[in-house]
Amino acid sequence: QVQLVESGGGLAQAGGSLSLSCVASGRTFTYYAMGWFRQAPEKERELVAAVTSSGDTNYASSVKGRFTISRDNAKNTVSLQMDSLKPEDTAVYYCNVAWRNLNFWGQGTHVTVSS
Repeated sequence: QVQLVESGGGLAQAGGSLSLSCVASGRTFTYYAMGWFRQAPEKERELVAAVTSSGDTNYASSVKGRFTISRDNAKNTVSLQMDSLKPEDTAVYYCNVAWRNLNFWGQGTHVTVSS
């Protein structure tokens, strides 16, 4: 059974930093893309950042230059370092792993950025 467990959310002030981590278990995820999505109140879920199995990264334009995604295949983890946070980064952040038609989600972790 695949399980994704996120940690690291919380409250930060604008301009501050938070780090999110996601540990995946249940199978080998070497070939999976790993990423982070977020959903703000009354908005659709959106991609924040993703990293492919080969290490290529992709960022939403709104976070490029402020957020950094990384993965550790040996530990089945994907992390998101969030710097220069803005109030508009406030959302529930979800870990995601995907490969072909397989798609798995974490339970979400809250990030709140105060102005």
